[in-house]
Parts: sequence; structure tokens; C-alpha cells
Amino acid sequence: KVHKVFLNFRGEQLRYNFVSHLTDAFERHRIKFFIDKYEQRGKDVKHLLVRIEESSIALAIFSTRYPESSWCMDELVKMKKLVDQGKLRVIPIFYKVEPKDVRNPNRGSEFGRNFWRLAELVSTTSRREQIKHWLEALECICDKLGLSLGEKSSESDFVYDIVKRVKDAIGLEEEEKSFLGENIKKKSEVSLRLCKKISGDWTGNQRFRSS
Repeated sequence: KVHKVFLNFRGEQLRYNFVSHLTDAFERHRIKFFIDKYEQRGKDVKHLLVRIEESSIALAIFSTRYPESSWCMDELVKMKKLVDQGKLRVIPIFYKVEPKDVRNPNRGSEFGRNFWRLAELVSTTSRREQIKHWLEALECICDKLGLSLGEKSSESDFVYDIVKRVKDAIGLEEEEKSFLGENIKKKSEVSLRLCKKISGDWTGNQRFRSS
């Protein structure tokens, strides 16, 4: 894996404003990222799930219109699966929504109303099991340490905080890889010394028998 950040968000609401500022900051800080606008036209949308697997970090950017999209929700389910397998770090980003409204969507919030409107459409197509997976994914991802932007907060400061959190996560990933590499190297050295000792003992024993 390269250190690629996958952005999961509601394109119609955020692509040309908040997300454009965020990706511009990533480019300035040389952080590799992926969003679906870079995908080749005409490809099966399921190809995006492969992009999630290729990533080390994912940002789930929750906004009021996020649950309008079944595709956003399906990506979230895929992200949860990889998190459970220890293959992905997810940072939840709450863009002008309350974390509690995302974690437990209900009709008292705009996020919740949009979620259940989508759920009603899905249930008519015999995909009720998918709704359960969506709810589980929302709960799982919202339990992660995330970042929140309020209605009167500075978006530029918020972008800076996200960049910092991502860079910290990348640094942690590199430390873990370095630690794993050192462990493998040490085990290899121990194995090599053991092989040499066994070989030396065998050679010495053969000489002793010959004499």
C-alpha cells in the first residue's frame, strides 16, 4: 500500500467547496489521496471499493446530505469491514452535523430524515439487510476519534486540523511498518545465527567421529 487517503463524501453537496479546499491542502502537503472524480469514466462503480482496499486511511465526511446516497453508505460498509480486519484507519469528519445524529440517525435531525428516506426506498427492493449493515457501519465509524465542524467554525482551521490528523496517522503507520521490519530483521538474524551454530556443531561432531 502507498499512503493513500480515500475520501468518502456526498459529492453533490461538498465536491466543489469544502472537499476542493481539503484536496488542495493535501496536494500542498504532498499527501496522496483518492476521490472518485479521478476514476476513469465508464468503469463499474464497484471498482471504487478496490480503491478503498488500496488505501491506508479513509476519511468519512458526514454531512446532512451524506445519507441521500446509497453509494456513500455502501462505501462506509466496506470501510467498516476493512477496519474490523485491521487493514484500514478511518477518521470520521462531521461537517456541520452532530456526531450523535450520525451515530444514531432519527427523524429529529436532517441527517436522520435523509437516512430513513433512503432506507424506505431500499426496503422496497428487498434489501432490508443492507439497512442493518448501514446502521452498524455508522455506529462503528462514529466510535472512532474524529473531528467536528460547527456552523460558525472556521473551515480553513478545520482543513488544517484534518491535514494534521492525517499526517499523524501516516506517521503512525510508518512507525508500525518500521517496527514490523525491525522485528523481521531481528528474527532473521537469530535464525541465521542458529543455523550457523547447528552447522558448526554438526561439522565438529563429524570431525570428532572421523578422529
